[in-house]
Amino acid sequence: MADHKDASIIRLVTIASVSVATLLIIMKFFAWWETHSVSLQASLIDSLLDAAASLINMIAVWHALRPADKEHRYGHGKAESLAGLGQSIFIGGSAVWLLFEVYERFHEREVIEDTGIGLAVMVIAIIITLGLISFQKYVVRRTGSTAIAADMLHYRSDLLINMAVIVSLVSAHYFAVDWLDPIFGLLIGLYILWTAWQIIQQAFNVLMDSEMTDDERDNIIKIARSHKEVQDVRELRTRTSGLQQFFEVSLVLDPKLTIDKAHTITKEVEKEITAEYPNSETLIRILPE
Repeated sequence: MADHKDASIIRLVTIASVSVATLLIIMKFFAWWETHSVSLQASLIDSLLDAAASLINMIAVWHALRPADKEHRYGHGKAESLAGLGQSIFIGGSAVWLLFEVYERFHEREVIEDTGIGLAVMVIAIIITLGLISFQKYVVRRTGSTAIAADMLHYRSDLLINMAVIVSLVSAHYFAVDWLDPIFGLLIGLYILWTAWQIIQQAFNVLMDSEMTDDERDNIIKIARSHKEVQDVRELRTRTSGLQQFFEVSLVLDPKLTIDKAHTITKEVEKEITAEYPNSETLIRILPE
């Protein structure tokens, strides 16, 4: 668990992320209303996705920083997955609507207007996003937060989308190439659908208590086996809930060991696992050889 200062920084960056996403939504909505650009409309929907992801991360982080209570022995991490599931369905529906708009635009070309406003908004959006990413990188380096690192990926992809919109607007304004606008809108819409599907899969994996990856499981077994008194490791079970990981594992020990010695060994193994997975809780059972 992060110390008090780190926890405050993590909370601050989640607030900054949601605030930036909200500001970008307002700016892009105004620019889309003025320009009628479908690629800018796609960027607006992507910012809605960023806002949803940032809000989910803020909920997850703030819950993760709260201790488990007697009604929630495993913490509150699954609230993140429930929120993610609902938001991804909403964003997926928005992406489908966007693709329908793109289809209509291919058949009925609409002139892009006030490209200067659109360009100005997108440049400002890039500058604001770069500032947020710099802050997130500092927090990730300081705290190692996986939630903030994941949120940062959304905003990095947002930079690419913003640059694609700028290319579309410049092409329409200076070269009268308006067919790039619906093409970029199509590509961004498909990307948003793919991202929403990824979030749905992640949410279902957590809600259904899916096992962690084989590489992570192998790493946990390797850590446990590294203790000189552990003869074997069996029956590893893993699951995640928000930022928390929960492990159950059986250690095979020498049956001649005293209860006190066996207890000391389990505490040492648990300490090694926690050092590698700071947000984990490990339940260890002892099996005689």
